Amino acid sequence: MVMEVLRAANARQAAGGDVLHLEIGQPSTPAPKGVIAAAAHALAADRLAYTDALGLPALREGIARWYQDRHGVVISPHRVVVTTGSSGAFLLAFLAAFDPGDRVALAAPGYPAYRNILKTAGLVPIELPTGPETRFQPTPALLDGLLARGGGPIRGLIVASPSNPTGTMLDPAAMAALGDWCRRDGVWLISDEIYHGIEYGTVPAATALAIDGGEGAITVNSFSKYFSMTGWRLGWAVVPERLVRSVECLAQNLYISPPTLSQHAAAVAFDCVEELEGHVARYRRNRDILLDLLPSAGFGKLAPADGAFFIYADISDRTDDSQAFCTRLLNETGVALTPGVDFDPLRGHHTVRISFAGAEAEMVEAARRLKAWRA
Repeated sequence: MVMEVLRAANARQAAGGDVLHLEIGQPSTPAPKGVIAAAAHALAADRLAYTDALGLPALREGIARWYQDRHGVVISPHRVVVTTGSSGAFLLAFLAAFDPGDRVALAAPGYPAYRNILKTAGLVPIELPTGPETRFQPTPALLDGLLARGGGPIRGLIVASPSNPTGTMLDPAAMAALGDWCRRDGVWLISDEIYHGIEYGTVPAATALAIDGGEGAITVNSFSKYFSMTGWRLGWAVVPERLVRSVECLAQNLYISPPTLSQHAAAVAFDCVEELEGHVARYRRNRDILLDLLPSAGFGKLAPADGAFFIYADISDRTDDSQAFCTRLLNETGVALTPGVDFDPLRGHHTVRISFAGAEAEMVEAARRLKAWRA
């Protein structure tokens, strides 16, 4: 649905209206300068043929070093699978780990593509309603309650930290507790870590690879968010040793290989941290502006936004139709937000997602318009 909002916002702009894009979940910054330079060099010097299905060895080694540098976790580059975006990583992981008909639990609200990719693969998404009391994250108690309600065993659990749309995070203890629960019942833990690096210090970042060496988990990450490379369509997964060959065969048949030019460019992305941390500092300022100004504009019930670049707002005191609310807001103010039904089909009629990935001036102006619109 966010793409429907974007389409309407673009149509407004094409007709001469102005739009403040707080709906789309992508950085407004370009790829790092070093990445662009590496791409230019590869264009001039490399014939850009297919690579190995699992990716360029140098890039896989760089990803493995990233985990050691960031999390103190040592993994073999052999377990790293470079993919066509994180979307490709999820599809490969689901097909390798599960059989048709398997039930996979995931938090609601959550990223809608999880549900859709699971269904495409013949799997059954089981949504786990979460709320402020668990910081919009699953817990072992919620999962035990899900099993007690019946319906069959759970074969997988998807977690996202930082989360889209709430921005909340699992600290190391919470991640470990979920890992223990999954190990107890033989459940695959799928950890979406694509917003890692975009964190604000309120909760320590945790990777599922820190749990028993990640042998019971599949972690997914991407160059799209922290590394600001959305259109380059490059992500990765770290899979247990016993799944590497299955994932490789699937990747060979579904994709042949990830984009070669993007791989050459991404190999230097890990050397661009100073520039990337500047982006995170801007997101932090935007976050602070909105958390300060949104309550006076009638958005008082906000998720804490520990990371990523989203704020999830409860607007149940203003509407029971978030889709109509966002349509009217765009038409009357030019502020584009995403209705919560994208992330929670049952309860999202009362919520919206606000992206603060844009410019600081846009955040201030959006808050001003929202306040004036409320008046």
